[in-house]
This record gives sequence, structure tokens and C-alpha cells, in this order.
Amino acid sequence: MKIKNMKIKDLKIPEDFYGRLSEFINTFNKNGFECYLIGGCVRDLILGYEIYDYDFATNARPEQVMKLFKRVIPTGIKHGTVTVLVKGLEFEVTTFRSDGKYLDGRRPEIVHYAESLDEDVLRRDFTINGMAYDLKKDEVIDHVGGMDDLNKGIIRTIGDPIERFSEDGLRTFRACRFAAKLGFTIEEKTFEAISETLNISAMVSAERVRDELMKLLNSGVPSIGFECMRKSGLLKLWLPELDSCYDIDQNKFHVHDIYYHSLYSCDAAPADKPLIRLSALLHDVGKVNTKRVGDDGDYTFYNHEVIGARLVRKILKRLKFSNIEIETINNLVINHMFHYTDDWSDGAVRRFMRKVGVENIPDLFVLREADRIGNGSRSGLPEPIMKLQRRIEKVIEAENAITVRDLNIDGNILMEKFGLKPGPIIGKILHELLEIVLDHPDMNTDEILAEKSVEIYNTLKNESQG
Repeated sequence: MKIKNMKIKDLKIPEDFYGRLSEFINTFNKNGFECYLIGGCVRDLILGYEIYDYDFATNARPEQVMKLFKRVIPTGIKHGTVTVLVKGLEFEVTTFRSDGKYLDGRRPEIVHYAESLDEDVLRRDFTINGMAYDLKKDEVIDHVGGMDDLNKGIIRTIGDPIERFSEDGLRTFRACRFAAKLGFTIEEKTFEAISETLNISAMVSAERVRDELMKLLNSGVPSIGFECMRKSGLLKLWLPELDSCYDIDQNKFHVHDIYYHSLYSCDAAPADKPLIRLSALLHDVGKVNTKRVGDDGDYTFYNHEVIGARLVRKILKRLKFSNIEIETINNLVINHMFHYTDDWSDGAVRRFMRKVGVENIPDLFVLREADRIGNGSRSGLPEPIMKLQRRIEKVIEAENAITVRDLNIDGNILMEKFGLKPGPIIGKILHELLEIVLDHPDMNTDEILAEKSVEIYNTLKNESQG
């Protein structure tokens, strides 16, 4: 059926893509099969969002699809899904189906092929994802009231919400994410069903939750999604460390409690830098365990960045983040409380750069600014931090040594000079040389470093003999 109150011309498929899409669907049609754009891509086309993934539904069986095209990957053939490679594009095609029982909270044990599109859409998650588009007729097909919910800005399950969420625990996370991505409200019964099916949500793999979390961080206002998670109980289930920050007051310098400060800091970080957003979300989780009352009666949170970094490492390991991602976020969290004053020496600036890592400094400043915005009463970087930025830029321009790799001497030279084999003493000499150069960059020459290395080596040798 054609959707009322909708101008089909507003559903715009990119011109450079339309020809390939039309040719692809025509291949099905001329062989006697139906084929429709389906799900989230239809929703986003209606809303005018940029589309990255195009999904299709057809009455052709997977083996029939594989005969229609030369290059087909059986990506999910057990569930009726194959991926067709067409002119550099990947099209995911799923046969009309109705699902059997879900026993693992994620996938149906048995898939039954359906005869019609209307039967197929009834198994899908939300009404706004249950619409199809017939390219040949230039017509949106809506059997579940998706267009009406789009117009109202509502996220509603197709059919009974407890049944839908009991089938697939990931759908509860998706509901919260779509609320953030689209700025929609989760319909009352749908929202209540999230809390009633937390046992199913707990069955979802950590990898799947991590992926949903990263998608949420890419949304316009992630705090909307995290609030839905907190109110429904999902946050306590998967991010209890953040959930425990709720209603924990801060000191006089903050407008919000720890939880809302964290959410608003996350919102303030750039959407295209999800790791910084995640760092902003978790940067103050250590405050809960370090909250004390100071001499002036106000709260203090000494060393919360250190405790927080330990918690963050635990959280990220639990959610199966990569080691590189864990180290990146941990580094930002543990260093976010740096305090710069004008009396920092040039050597102190270079030591700060070495501690953080030159490549991580821009991200640390972005986090610091997001943290300040999340405070609720401030914005932008304070003048002292901007001064530090300028001093760091000068160090980089001067190409001063910041790490051992920047020294004009290396371990091979030292081993040959002192007749040593690889071992801790070489590292100690290089470290001492770097400390000298951090304070006196002009001493980073072959001759001076060789001379200093003799002094350091002799000192270390005497200490070991003593």
C-alpha cells in the first residue's frame, strides 16, 4: 500500500547509485522474483539521511539468488542471507522468512521461508524498520504503521514488545540507540518491556554490546541513548561503573552530578571521534570511590584519574575492546587532570609531552575541552591550557627530543662502545641521556651524548659494585 501523507519524490536515492540499484532489482524481476529495499535504509532514505548499507528482501531462495549473480557470498545462508557483489558494491539480500523459536536471545534456531513480504516484516524489530520500498513502482510499502511512527517520532516494536525483546536481546540496545540517533521517544510499552527482558539482554555477547555502544557514540546526542539505558536498567547491567555515578554530587565547581557531567562531556566531544567520546563518558568513573569531604566542607576527588583509569581498563576488557583501543582511552583518562602553570620549565613541557605521547596530545586537549563544557557553566579551553598548547607547538617546530628514539645515539652504539649485550643497563643509560636532553635540547649531539654516556655507565657500574 502507498503511504499517505508522504511525497515519494522526497525519498531520494543518489543519482550515481540509482542506475546500479535499478539494474540489480530488475535482475530479480525479469526472472520472476520480487525484490525490495527493506529496513533501516528505507527509514533513512525517508528521513533524508546518508545511506551506507542497502538491504533487500526477496522471495527468491538463497540458492536461486546465487544463480542470478556471478559473485555471491553466503554470509548468513543458514538464516536466508547472502551478500551479492555488484560493481564494487555489496548488497545484503535476505529471503522472505518467518523465524522459529529464539533459544539463545540472539538468533532463531530455525528459519522458515515465507511466501510474502507482509509475513516477512512481522518478524522485524521496530515499525520504523519494517517498511519496504518498491523501486519499480516508486512506492513505499508499510504493513506495520512505520510511517505513522516516523511522523510522530516514536520507536515502537512490531507486535508485542516483550516477545520481540525476548527473541533478541540486542533489540533493547538498538531501541536506545535509535532514540539517540533519531531524537525519537521510545513508546511507553516498548520502553517498559526493556526492563522486563533484561535477562535476555544479559545473554548478548560482549562484542555485540560493544558494537552497539560504538554506534551510539556516533549518534548526534549519545546522552539520550544512555539515559534510556539507565532508566531501563541496561546501563546497570552492562556499565555498572557509570550507572553508579548517578546522583553523586560533585564540588562547587560543577553544576551536574558525576553521571550527567559524564554524559554531557560525551555529547560535547566530536561525533567523528568515538574513542574520545568514550573517554569523556568514562573519564570520571573513579570519582565515586575517591569522594571525600575536604577541610572546607566541600568534596574532593584526589587521584580519581588513577582509580578511574584502572576501572576503565576493566570495563574495556569486559567489553572486548582491542588492546590498542584500551591503551588509547586509558592514556586519555589517566592524563586528563593535568594542571599547567606558567612556571613550568621547558623541560617540564617536554616531559609532559613524553608522558602523554606527542601523537595523543591533540586528543587530550579535545577531551579537556569536552570535560569543561560538560561542567555546565564553562566552555572552551582556559587560557593556561592554550598557553601550554602554544609551548608544545614550539617544541614540535624545534624538533626537540621527546623520546629515546629522538636521541642522536642508540642502543647499538652503546653496546658497541661498552662491549655490552642487550639488557636493562642500556635502557637505563638511554633514559638518563633523555632526561639530560629534555632539560637541555642543545646537548642532543653525537659527541656530547657519547661523553655523557661514559659518565652514566661508570656511575651505574660503581653502584652495582658497591
